[in-house]
Amino acid sequence: MKILKLIFFIVTSFFLGCTSKSYVTKVYNVPNVSNPTKKPYSVNGEIYYPLNRVNVGWSQRGIASWYGPNFHGRYTSNGEIYNMYALTAAHKTLPMNTIVKVTNLNNGKSVIVRINDRGPFVKGRIIDLSYAAGKKIGLDVTGTAPVLIKVIGFKGKNYVSGYKVQIGAFINQKGALSLANRYRKLGYNTDVFKVNNFYKVYITGFKTYSEAKNFMIKNKISGFIVGEWND
Repeated sequence: MKILKLIFFIVTSFFLGCTSKSYVTKVYNVPNVSNPTKKPYSVNGEIYYPLNRVNVGWSQRGIASWYGPNFHGRYTSNGEIYNMYALTAAHKTLPMNTIVKVTNLNNGKSVIVRINDRGPFVKGRIIDLSYAAGKKIGLDVTGTAPVLIKVIGFKGKNYVSGYKVQIGAFINQKGALSLANRYRKLGYNTDVFKVNNFYKVYITGFKTYSEAKNFMIKNKISGFIVGEWND
């Protein structure tokens, strides 16, 4: 499993009982990424702060709309030429090239789109679909609709392939490794990711969301579940 570029890792091993299987803790350093499309920007006097990264499974509810002929052939916020017949969308803060599933809560229809633009800048709306994407879920008839959007992957990445449980975040690496080592005895690998100034600790290797959830309940673990994806 690779989520972010591996800069360095520390491997420790722990033998469970008398078996020969070992469980390891990897430590990843996540660099800050500079990208023009991630810089704060202002529209109509309001400042928006694009997210540097987002986990698979992130979701949001609100109103969706669509945009088409008046923008067809123009540049999008990430420098592409807008194609109203492609399955793309505009979102105010999601990272560019995030892949999201958009479900119309009025009729249950869904479409998968890639974020390549910023907007919509109408109060109450959370996503602007291309004409083709909007048509797939009925927006060409209604204009707008309440939707659920969920992050399922990224361009160049496979969609969610497994799950992990975040169990802690520390300012110092020692504390993160100590917690990771303690939880390895439960039969799963642990990973430590350094994101900005924090070391985040995860229990990894769950094939399904239900497996991760049942594991948390059985072991009385507080934390939250996030998706994993592979290169």
